[in-house]
Amino acid sequence: MKLSKIAALMIMAGTLAACGDNNDQQTASKAALLPEYQDRLGIYKTVTLNADLSHLSDNQRKMLSLLIEASDIADSLFWQQAFGQDKDSFLASISDDKVREFARINYGPWDRLNGDKPFLTGYGEKNPGVQFYPSDISKAEFEQATFADKNGLYSLVIRNESGQLSTIAYSEAYSDEVNRIAVILEKAATFADDKEFANYLKMRATAIRTDDFQASDFAWMDMKKNPIDVVIGPIETYEDQLYGYRAAFESYVLVKDMAWSEKLAKYAQYLPELQKGLPVDKKYKAETPGSDADLNAYDVIYYAGHSNAGSKTIAINLPNDEQVQLEKGTRRLQLKNAMQAKFDHILVPLAEQLIVPEQRKHITFNAFFANTMFHEVSHGLGIKNTVNNKGTVRQALKEHASALEEGKADILGLYMISQLLDKGAITEGQLEDYYVTFMAGIFRSVRFGASSAHGKANMVRFNYFQEQGAFERNEQGFYSVNIEKMGAAIDSLSNLILTLQGNGDYQGVAKLVADKGLISPDLQSDLAKLTSANIPVDITFIQGKKVLGLN
Repeated sequence: MKLSKIAALMIMAGTLAACGDNNDQQTASKAALLPEYQDRLGIYKTVTLNADLSHLSDNQRKMLSLLIEASDIADSLFWQQAFGQDKDSFLASISDDKVREFARINYGPWDRLNGDKPFLTGYGEKNPGVQFYPSDISKAEFEQATFADKNGLYSLVIRNESGQLSTIAYSEAYSDEVNRIAVILEKAATFADDKEFANYLKMRATAIRTDDFQASDFAWMDMKKNPIDVVIGPIETYEDQLYGYRAAFESYVLVKDMAWSEKLAKYAQYLPELQKGLPVDKKYKAETPGSDADLNAYDVIYYAGHSNAGSKTIAINLPNDEQVQLEKGTRRLQLKNAMQAKFDHILVPLAEQLIVPEQRKHITFNAFFANTMFHEVSHGLGIKNTVNNKGTVRQALKEHASALEEGKADILGLYMISQLLDKGAITEGQLEDYYVTFMAGIFRSVRFGASSAHGKANMVRFNYFQEQGAFERNEQGFYSVNIEKMGAAIDSLSNLILTLQGNGDYQGVAKLVADKGLISPDLQSDLAKLTSANIPVDITFIQGKKVLGLN
């Protein structure tokens, strides 16, 4: 048994190394910045990621320090999954400080906010399957092959001794790193004042060792009073752009903002009622979303792995496990300090360049916060399993599942806001605030490019709204929202997306993304105004124990 494991690991290592062959035409030491990228090195605004920890106990501060250490290991695992080459030697080979920092932010030589195009000489196109699959695999070979855990979240696809496709579990492939994370989480549990959080940390350690995360996901959902949180492990599947099956390692270390969390607690109870009112046929809303869900605001104090690559996440909706979602709902974590940084440094100056002057008063942080929050809440609405026995929506839609799900969350978030305003559940602002801020938010997100799931969702929505007359562009290049037509477009696009998901209509989604998931020349020209105005595309962080005073 031990010999077969070592053999499998040796085959895996050779396979993964091969993944980089077509992207390593020159050695890393010879890599240089491509000339056309000289003006993109400053697209990230550097922000110090800090939070008030004065209310935490000594034990809680020790626990935070340990959680950051565990996060650093998760970060190294994501480098292996996304790039494959040794991180330290790759970065050390880049002599220019700005270029090296750009490579660090992107976790490799491909620009995540520009269609994953290579920005260093010596590297070709990014493999859509990155290090999750053999570099020479074709979709035809994969789909015709039969092997264990073929569509698994927590395994790598490799070639076995005879060259046939097989899998190796993350816990085996990354056994050293996984065990180190688990040991640190177990140690952190000894410092936890909250018993439920201590239990979660121990269960998460077991989950990472065994690739079985459902029990720890249920435990995470049962926590209610923990002032500190950590989201760690292989979670999102966006990095797998070949099929969207395999999860990438990441971590967030979080401190709850109690005051803001109390303001949000009331919204989860409306989910079952809002599900019934969705603008789609009954069979596409027959599932009942769990209402035992949490809406909370946090200050994020550390990002690692997938969450730290390229654009930074400002809200989290987890777990992704469909069974947990149906039984317990999800937890929606709003990362308030990161969100405020994006609002101040990007959204407000962006609106001055692209939104008509008379509507700029409707750009508010409360609306930005709510739009982001209800995006996450809306992941719990709609349908998780197809209506025609094609399995889960994720399985049926394959690599298009993430993009359509993000589009659904965006559009149903606006639907929720309009409904809750009508019910008087939301009392801050008016509908124009949410719609106009949402429009500005599209421009912010579109700058991330159209290669990621979020990017494709942004473009589908933008182009659909444009066709429906939900917004207009004047001769000066300023955009204005048509409130009435926006509402109608939200309903019709909601119907379209929910129907595609419920039917598991892979071809229909592929056509939608192909037709509307593109950035037009006119839009590209408008976005160039933002570059000329030196408005950053996204933020990057100075973060860690030293920043937080945890040394």
